[in-house]
Amino acid sequence: MLRLVSPDEEYRDSYLAALREFQAEGRYTDKDLAALARDFPAFVSQLRGRSDRAHVAPGRVPETVLWLVDGDTYVGRLSIRHELNEYLSVIGGHIGYDIRPSLRRRGHGTELLRLALPHARAIGLERVLVTCDETNIASRRIIEANGGVLENAVTEPGAPEPTLRFWIALTA
Repeated sequence: MLRLVSPDEEYRDSYLAALREFQAEGRYTDKDLAALARDFPAFVSQLRGRSDRAHVAPGRVPETVLWLVDGDTYVGRLSIRHELNEYLSVIGGHIGYDIRPSLRRRGHGTELLRLALPHARAIGLERVLVTCDETNIASRRIIEANGGVLENAVTEPGAPEPTLRFWIALTA
């Protein structure tokens, strides 16, 4: 059964396996697998601390990081940003998510975003901005399946393609 959990050491091996999958497709290559494996508790603590403004790096906003798991398997990551800065209000949005490559195309992304919305509401958001690249049809479908209404497409200077900006209302 899919559920959202706070990052936890019990998912270490599954998380590291997922990170290897992401890196094989050229993503998250800045993360040092060996360093994470050596001190996974510190990594988990750092992720959990991101919701506290006192632990947020300059230029960043507080965010709640949750993991989608199925039993003891890490399925994906969710970030709910508590507010928007200039960049996030145009490109990044309130919610970002990833599903590990080997578990895509099974509806996990749609379920992840559905499960995220009550968490966003609980931190006081009344509506959330969720974005995706114009060519990312799967992500667009995930967003629309969860009530996303397209506001516009924006093209950041130097970006390879436009970013679609969707709003999801969290109040009735």
